[in-house]
Parts: sequence; structure tokens; C-alpha cells
Amino acid sequence: MVCVTGDRSVPAYQALLRTGELAKRRDRAVEVLSECRLCPRECRVNRLSGETGFCRSGREAVVASHGPHFGEERPLVGLGGSGTIFLTNCSLGCIFCQNHDISHLGRGRAVSDERLADSMLELQRLGCHNINLVTPTHFVPQILEALVIAAEQGLAVPLVYNCGGYESVETLTLLAGVVDIYMPDAKYSDGLVAARLSGASDYPERMKAAIAEMHRQVGDLQIDERGLAQHGLLVRHLVLPNNLAGSEGIMRFLANLSTGTYVNVMAQYRPCYRAGEVNEINRRPTLAEYRDAVQAALDAGLHRLDERPLSVLRD
Repeated sequence: MVCVTGDRSVPAYQALLRTGELAKRRDRAVEVLSECRLCPRECRVNRLSGETGFCRSGREAVVASHGPHFGEERPLVGLGGSGTIFLTNCSLGCIFCQNHDISHLGRGRAVSDERLADSMLELQRLGCHNINLVTPTHFVPQILEALVIAAEQGLAVPLVYNCGGYESVETLTLLAGVVDIYMPDAKYSDGLVAARLSGASDYPERMKAAIAEMHRQVGDLQIDERGLAQHGLLVRHLVLPNNLAGSEGIMRFLANLSTGTYVNVMAQYRPCYRAGEVNEINRRPTLAEYRDAVQAALDAGLHRLDERPLSVLRD
């Protein structure tokens, strides 16, 4: 959790640093790389010796870009922006990925722990309200290595874990008390659809177990008097054409977790990468399809929905 002292919120990873627990978590995570099972793929390759599995990632983190981002949810952006670090490669294989040049094609460069830590500190100096780690799953050990360095040098803004929802609970337990804000996708409620579009038939059950663990760790999203998120869970759900995302099932699950779950029902799907190979997703959702997803959230009892513009949609 985020500890509040006076008018300043101090991320819990600072407390773990002082006790030495953060370094212990780092060491345990690095050990996993010798037989990698960071994500549900459980490739069990030795990334410490340069072997690679599904995510094509080795010993070092690979970063595509970093900088202030003003297009994220309002509680993350504020006035200073969200300090995003876009990590390269991915443990999912979504054929419609809007960042496919990064996630599928591997655009980016390998960075040392020190360089990744410097990026975090630079974003804080620029006035970003958080460090937003985009697609972090396969680089959890490297993130923890960099975080120890950055925290020792004064990093003190919330850490955002911005992921696709295809997570290992075992890995998430290493992040308890480290991550302040979890921001997973909840992509699909149907395993057959997940297999077709992301190559992961077990996505629904893995996503639900992961989000339940995230909520156990951080609870509902907490927003301070400035309108900034400090701690908690924020879930993204991208509306797909022809209801392939299974929005009703997703919303029921999230409401059963907590009707106070903060949900961004996302309207910005457009056919990208290889989406044209599947006729059902080779168009944008209609306004009616988006409204149906929002109504499914309301019908389930969810009442904290992020406001998103609807101008990108057409009936």
C-alpha cells in the first residue's frame, strides 16, 4: 500500500527497501530466470544463459521508449503525465495488437539495470505522477533489479503494473507490497476466442486468478484529493466487434470481486497488425456495441467507470 506521511504519499516499496525485503524479492525473481516460469507459458528456458522462450526475451530488459504520457486514464495523468516505460516483447500473441512493432517485432534496445533505474528517476524529475511499466510481465526480475537502485536514489512515486492480464499468480506474489497500482486488461471471457486471437486458451482463468490476486494485494483504486490514483486496481476492457470480448461475463466477474472496481471500458479498438485475417474483428466496434458493454457493467453493479470519448465510433 501507499503510506501517507503529512501531505506526501510514500510508496510501500520504500518500506520494503528499508527492511531489505525488496532486495530479497529481486533475488528470488532473478532465480526464476534460470528456468523461466514468469508467465503462464512456463517455457522453463534458462534466460540467465541466453535462452529464450515464447516472449523472445533474455537476461536484459529491452525498452522501446520512455517518457511522460498524457493519453492514459485521468487518475494516472494529472498535470504531469504518467511516466511510461514501454517494454519490448510480450507473453501474449494478440493478432490485433496496436503496439505490434514493440510486442511482436521486438523494436527496442537492451538496457542495464542502472539505465532502467535512471529512466525511472528521470520520469520522476520531469514531474510524472507515477512510473507506468507497460507490458512488464516477462521483465519482472529486471524491473526489481532497477527498482532497488532507483529507490535507493530517491524514487518515491507509485509504481503502475500495466499488463495484458495473462499473469502467473506465483510471479504476482513477488510483487506484493511493491506494486502500488495494478492496471491489467480483462480481454476475454471465452477461452476459444482467446486461443484464436491471442494464442492463449487458458486466458480467462489465468486472468481471473491474476486480477483476484491483484485485488487481494491492493484493493479498490484509491484516488487522492488531487484526483490522482495512489493505490489499488484499475481494469481495462477493450470492446471488440461482435462481442468477441465477452463483456457481460467480464463485468460479472469484476463486480463479484468488488462493485467498487474501477473499470475503463475502452472504445478505441481498430483493426491492426493481422486483424484482417479474422473477418469478425476486421472493423471497429459500433456505438451500439460499445454501449452494450457499458450497460453490461452497469447491470452487473459496477459504478466506477472511466469516462472515455465516443467520437471514434460509428453506428
